[in-house]
Amino acid sequence: MPLRPLSILTALLHVYIGLRLLPALAALTPVGALLLLAALVVSAATIPLPFVGLRTARPPLPDAWRWLGLISMGWFSSMFVLTLARDAGLALTWGGQWAAGGQVDWPGTQGWSAVAVVLLATLVTTIGFFNARRTARVRTVEVPIDGLPPALIGFTIAQLSDIHVGPTIRRGYIQRIVDAVNRLEADAIAITGDLVDGSVAELRDHIAPLADLRARHGTFVVTGNHEYYAGAHAWIDELRRLGLRVLLNEHVLLAARRAKGAQTDEEVGAMTLVLAGVTDYTAVHFDAAHASDPQAALAGAPDAITTRVLLAHQPRSAPAAAEAGFQLQISGHTHGGQFFPWNLFVPLQQPFTAGLNRLEGMWVYTSRGTGYWGPPKRFGAPSEITLLRLVAR
Repeated sequence: MPLRPLSILTALLHVYIGLRLLPALAALTPVGALLLLAALVVSAATIPLPFVGLRTARPPLPDAWRWLGLISMGWFSSMFVLTLARDAGLALTWGGQWAAGGQVDWPGTQGWSAVAVVLLATLVTTIGFFNARRTARVRTVEVPIDGLPPALIGFTIAQLSDIHVGPTIRRGYIQRIVDAVNRLEADAIAITGDLVDGSVAELRDHIAPLADLRARHGTFVVTGNHEYYAGAHAWIDELRRLGLRVLLNEHVLLAARRAKGAQTDEEVGAMTLVLAGVTDYTAVHFDAAHASDPQAALAGAPDAITTRVLLAHQPRSAPAAAEAGFQLQISGHTHGGQFFPWNLFVPLQQPFTAGLNRLEGMWVYTSRGTGYWGPPKRFGAPSEITLLRLVAR
């Protein structure tokens, strides 16, 4: 949606919140009503600011203004949802009063419920801010693989996803993530898309710490939809310059520690893992040559190597991945919903919201993301650095 219609829509929704809360709040606490009015005006005025200059030649606004707009967006989201919930609660209360013939203190009920909406929205936004800004915790997940060769038992992949380096996620945030991942001493590191929200020129210095990621086999990256918004080809070149391996419908062979002594194809296959990566599910809309293709990502892989893992940004790549013969797909994109109630809407677009799930004979692990998009806010969907460990089933 273009910026101007979006600004009008959010302004109208702010008016709705004001009309529903301010009269009741003014009857209870006039000062509180004035404070809420001021907060709604600031919120409506600043929410469009983070998007000024994006995807246009106009330069973005300074970070301080973008910070304010994104915080306002998170607060407004909770205010809008809770106002709707309050209206639903008042309607049910009115219906119950009518059916039972009882009496309800409507001025008091409306006043204190308005106060509850403001306080709860502000509390959730504050807690969500601290949840989003802390360094993601490590979540260890064991993935049971059918017929996993003994040499690959315990093979580890550290996953980062949906970091969204941009106006509020900068170099220091990335450095803390890099330090945490390096302490894991994983066999491989996977970055499953949506790394950036901006151009290479704007963000080059802020992603530079990714060059310091350390794993025995290195770091592998697949594109997410936000890479295409920001200029995927330039970002692919930049990530390669940093020493990261970008997988564009292709694969690499990763040998277990004991693979050096293998002689026959069967021995090599029992000690080697295929790690493949596909472009984002929607990449074809930006570049026909980048159409996501799990089958093509396996082209040329030795038949003897039966342990096959796919990096795919969106969980909805899973049906094609299962058909291609992968045993595990590692994805992100959903953020686990990031904060309530958006987690309820993820299933409308994706088959999985978060965690380890089964699709036919394949496992799909969906990360809640290592950073966040838009509002610096996470509530009920904690960020994660995931350590996936392969085990025999």
